[in-house]
Amino acid sequence: MSAANSGASRPSRPILGARGRRPLTFKRVLVLILKLVLLVHIGYIVLTSSFIFAYKFVNPPFTILMPYRAIGYGWKLQEPIPIALKKVPLYVRSMLIAVEDGKFYSHFGIDFEAFKRAKEINEKVGKPLYGGSTLTMQVARTLFLVPEKSYIRKYFEVITALELELILSKDRILELYFGYAEWGKGIFGIEAASRHYYGTGVASISRDQAAKLIALLSSPIRYNPSTLNKSGILRERYAYLTRRFVASQRASPDQSALSAAPLGDVEPGEELATDSSADVSPQTINTLPATLESLDSPTAGQDTAMTVAAPGDTASSTTTIAP
Repeated sequence: MSAANSGASRPSRPILGARGRRPLTFKRVLVLILKLVLLVHIGYIVLTSSFIFAYKFVNPPFTILMPYRAIGYGWKLQEPIPIALKKVPLYVRSMLIAVEDGKFYSHFGIDFEAFKRAKEINEKVGKPLYGGSTLTMQVARTLFLVPEKSYIRKYFEVITALELELILSKDRILELYFGYAEWGKGIFGIEAASRHYYGTGVASISRDQAAKLIALLSSPIRYNPSTLNKSGILRERYAYLTRRFVASQRASPDQSALSAAPLGDVEPGEELATDSSADVSPQTINTLPATLESLDSPTAGQDTAMTVAAPGDTASSTTTIAP
């Protein structure tokens, strides 16, 4: 066999790069990207789930939000004061759930109706003001993410919320919220906020003071309990809480006599950019389509119940507060 015929019978080999590597093709690049995305997801889930499992038994020494505020904004941080859920008055827990996440004890960390509602409201006011995050998603954001608006952050917020719901009890999630939620510049947790603003622990403040603290959660950086009336949204939240929990002096009023709960969960970063709370007037909110209000109101012919942990109850024991 001639050398020419021998060479012709051999299979052709791909042309190699300068260092002997195969040239990159679109398919290879796509595979590499998918592998990288998979590794990022696995690494994130393993890391966060490990911390979440530890938080079943111990309180976080700090959250990602704390160094982000200290380094990124130069704020002086007060040490958070974790508090057992049973030491937070029942009506304070009811206030939080009423304005931030009425379905907290029934959803699995995500409320798709809240996403839809937020989308329609944002289209109505012409800006991405609301995020539709549940309390669980807000805890996820506080513990592991930074409060900047992006679809990527929202995506990982959803993943972490599912992890929290899978590993922790509802009461523990609520306990972490009360212990570490941002309540002002460098102020984290309701106990620290209560001592800072009122000079006493949350168990000793009045219902009116508690209503102001809970109302403040939509914009704790720009406002405080003495200035919240400057914000349209915070005024609405405070007025609602006053009607429902302060004026009546009871935690389970007849909901049929109350207006729909005001909007909560202002999208992170919005209040630092502009005074969004003041931009959206109560008149604008009140003119939203009836379909939005129906998401806050009981379905016709059905009773609505809100479940909260009663003082002194264990994590597995809850009390249902119904109309």
